[in-house]
Amino acid sequence: MEEYKRLIQRCVERAIKPTNDVLTASIARQEMILWRNGRAERTWDISTSVQPPSCVQDSLGTPTGLHLIATKLGDREPLGTVFRYRASLGSRYWEMPDEEQQKALITTRIMRLRGLEEGTNAGSGCDTHYRMIYIHGTNHEDAIGRPHSAGCIEMRNTDVLELFDLVPEGTLILIEE
Repeated sequence: MEEYKRLIQRCVERAIKPTNDVLTASIARQEMILWRNGRAERTWDISTSVQPPSCVQDSLGTPTGLHLIATKLGDREPLGTVFRYRASLGSRYWEMPDEEQQKALITTRIMRLRGLEEGTNAGSGCDTHYRMIYIHGTNHEDAIGRPHSAGCIEMRNTDVLELFDLVPEGTLILIEE
C-alpha cells in the first residue's frame, strides 16, 4: 500500500491525474503490482536490469520514477512471438535458431514506457522513451524473479499477455528501487 501512496503523491506533486488502474514495480522485490481503484488487484514476478537502477542514457539500468505506458504493441500476435525494432518477426522464440534463442529476446507483447519526470526520466540524457524501455515478455522465463534484463521490465509471456489485456495506454507506473 505504501508504494501506491507514493505513486499518488508523485501525481499530486506533478499535477497528474492518476488513472483508475496504476502499476508499481519494485526493483528490490522484482515484482509488479496492478492497483485498481486503490486496491492491489494482481501481482507478478518480473526481472529488471542486471545493472544498478539508472535513468542515464546508455547505462542499461532500469529507470526509476513515474512513467506511463505510451504505446502497446503486438495485439493479437501469438504467445512467444519475437519482436525486433518493435516489429513482429513472424516467429516464436522456440522456432528461432539456437544462437538466437541464447540471446535475450523481446517476446509476446511490448508496452513502451515514457518518463514523466523532466530531468529524471524525461529529457536530454535520461529519457526513458528515447532509451526504448519496455515491459515485455522474454524467452528466458527461468530468470524471472531476479535481475536479468538490459534495462527493460521482463515478464513471463502469459503474464505480459494478461497485463497487456488489463491496462490501456496511458496507465501510470511508478518504478522504485
